[in-house]
Order: sequence, then C-alpha cells, then structure tokens
Amino acid sequence: MPTKRNGNKETKSIPKIDKLIHEPARLSIMAHLYVVESADFLFLMRQTGLTFGNLSSHMSKLEKADYIEVKKEFIGKKPHTMLLLTKKGRKAFQEYHKSMKEMFDELPE
Repeated sequence: MPTKRNGNKETKSIPKIDKLIHEPARLSIMAHLYVVESADFLFLMRQTGLTFGNLSSHMSKLEKADYIEVKKEFIGKKPHTMLLLTKKGRKAFQEYHKSMKEMFDELPE
C-alpha cells in the first residue's frame, strides 16, 4: 500500500475501493455469488433479504458493469432467472476483498 507523509509520520494511503461493490446490497449479492457457481433470483432474494424491486435494481447495475451475467429462461410456463459472476466480476470482488483487507490490516489495535 502506498505511503503518505503526514507531518513527521508516514501513513498508509487508503486503497481505492470499488464503490459499485461497496454498497451493502450489492456487496451481499456479490459475496453470495462468489461462493457458488450460480444462484437463482429467489434464492438470492431470500439470502440477501432484498425485495424483488431492490434486487432487480442492484442486479441491473452489476450486469451493466459486466460483474454478473443474468440468464433468463422458462421452466414450464414459469420464468426462471439465474445469476452468476463473470470473470470480470470475480476479479473485481477479489480486488475489493484484498483492498478492504489491506485497509483493515493497517489499522492500529
């Protein structure tokens, strides 16, 4: 982590944090998707506690950034939506985790 001089003290710079992931609802979505191959919409809704509308809105932002892929299909006559992290999304989440860990590791006890 880069350092900055602050008077006579050297302090570590705060790493750049991906604000798209840092938002709590999107962080929860990304974390859930990171540990599974894919997840369906209703599973994520239950796991994150988000409403249908909130989850849809956050999904759209993550999809627009190419962090997740949304696959829609029909099972019988019912719509079914699956979500999965893209390679870019997986890498972004790993970088986010690394940056947050570095920041917290530098805090005095």
